[in-house]
Amino acid sequence: MSTQLIRMLFAALAAAAALCGQRLDPVRWSIEAPGAAAPGSVVLVRLTAEADAPWHLYSMTTPKPPIATTIRFEPSPAIASVKIHQPAPVRKLDPNFQTETETFEGKTVFLAELAIAPGAGGPVELTAGVRFQACTDKQCLPPRRKTLNASLSIGAGAPAAVIAIPDGYRLVPDSGPAAGSTPAPIPAAPAKQDLGSFLLLAFGFGLAAIFTPCVFPMIPITMSYFLNQGGDRGGRAVMQALVFCMGIVVLFTGIGLATTAAVGPFGVVQLGSNVWVNAFITVVFLVFAASMLGAFEITLPSGLLTRMNSASGQGGVMGSLLMGLTFSLTSFACVGPFMGTLLAASVQGDKLQPVLGMATFASGLALPFFLLALFPGALKKMPRSGGWMMRVKTVLGFVILAAALKYFSNVDQVMHWNVLTRDRFLAAWVVLFALPGLYLLGFLRMEGIKPEEPLKTGRLVAGMAFLAFALSLLPGMFGGRLGELDAYVPAAQEGAGLGSGGAGEGKLPWLKDQYQEALAKARAENKLVFVNFTGYTCTNCKWMKSNMFPRPEVSAALREFVLVELYTDGSEGVSEANQKLQETKFATVAIPFYAIVDADEKVVASFPSLTRDTAEFLAFLRSARKPA
Repeated sequence: MSTQLIRMLFAALAAAAALCGQRLDPVRWSIEAPGAAAPGSVVLVRLTAEADAPWHLYSMTTPKPPIATTIRFEPSPAIASVKIHQPAPVRKLDPNFQTETETFEGKTVFLAELAIAPGAGGPVELTAGVRFQACTDKQCLPPRRKTLNASLSIGAGAPAAVIAIPDGYRLVPDSGPAAGSTPAPIPAAPAKQDLGSFLLLAFGFGLAAIFTPCVFPMIPITMSYFLNQGGDRGGRAVMQALVFCMGIVVLFTGIGLATTAAVGPFGVVQLGSNVWVNAFITVVFLVFAASMLGAFEITLPSGLLTRMNSASGQGGVMGSLLMGLTFSLTSFACVGPFMGTLLAASVQGDKLQPVLGMATFASGLALPFFLLALFPGALKKMPRSGGWMMRVKTVLGFVILAAALKYFSNVDQVMHWNVLTRDRFLAAWVVLFALPGLYLLGFLRMEGIKPEEPLKTGRLVAGMAFLAFALSLLPGMFGGRLGELDAYVPAAQEGAGLGSGGAGEGKLPWLKDQYQEALAKARAENKLVFVNFTGYTCTNCKWMKSNMFPRPEVSAALREFVLVELYTDGSEGVSEANQKLQETKFATVAIPFYAIVDADEKVVASFPSLTRDTAEFLAFLRSARKPA
């Protein structure tokens, strides 16, 4: 039976590899330029995309999340400026993303208006890079890049061409570099950038969960099960290890899938700021922390575990699968805090992020068991459970208490209670992270460390690390910045000395939830409006405001706009109005989201999600400067 399953598995993998080898390329690109041009003239270059039915690509101005088409000409001394015009797209609901998008089907011609530098001459090679995403109504391909080349001869005797842009075409903002400049980088999909870091964190959480008191003692029990089943060698060991791990992955992935299915694609984005969700996580974490610190033990109903354990004792593929499910349930009391943190973090990202996060977490949790099932002899070299396990449990209790405080602060900020101000929150964290340091160093007497037990190097280093981290939080209580940590702690109150401006430049003049007032001010001052769709509980939003906006060059660029913050996760009606505005105008409710509009609410440019690249964000701001 197991040999047959292995053959089926390899056959499936071979088929998948064959399909992957046949790379779909349903969109063909070409470029056409005039043969000659005079210095100081303007020429029109045609870039044509032909999409096979039923495929389509997206316009250069389509709202996220699909990948908008981008066209960039490489800078050349012969080209003074570039303007890209696109035809009118079809705007409709996209079933892949459940949002309105702008699409092109069949043959689409983009027009590039190139201004030739007055002193240019001779042959010039034009190089255009295009980036696009092809989709049908049922599937999407990963974004692709193509390079197009054309030749242009510049000479004084060339006839002057008459440039006429057909009706229905519109100019694409920030469509080309200025003379001699380096083109702004094509923004990658922020969700994909964040997804890699999130999945790495999820995998690390899975590995870390191995050393919790509920999981580590299960290692010898699980290995004895495999040995009793005769799975100590050959293909049988591989099959049983795979099926056991599948049981772990299936259960935890099911939890992520249930989270996504329960709230829907937009609900997933907003779930992280929901008051009731954060309050529930706070209570759950407090219960877990109390259990870790010895107040009581969390156990699942014995009848459930007994029935599953009995079923797993039947052996074979089904027995290994049920053994994996039983292991997952018995370890739930300790891995619950890891799962809660991941689910709370995942709901601020892509709609599939909870599923992918839990699958990756489960893979990290299952990997050591898979390796030990293949090499059971390695079990003898592993440390035995003992006093170190109790120390891990106690330290984890303090860390979970600090996490519970973080989720309670989300409730406090959304409800505007102002109970956990920045200084109070940091004071509590200083205590909660100092206590495990004092405990590990032997100054705090709790279970797991005997008075006469010598202080070894590992415990000394860990204790000092906790104390150092606690002390590093102190400057934040007195107006200092905490760098990356500012994204996770409450923001300073207005006038508390921690503004959004750079050092010595004062705070940026933000209007809060005053969209119409911002438009009126922009009209009076002949400025554009920078709209910051943000949230009280959004960590990426806080990071941008604490670490990107204060940078001198960014702060100076922002001062050229009328600045308005629109909170979308508050408990008051204005947050609902802000969310509706964002969803209606930009077809997204993801935060952070930045847009630049004029006084008549015409969208000039938009920028989704977080970026750590100052040049990328500056390019976005400068692309929408109000002409003099």
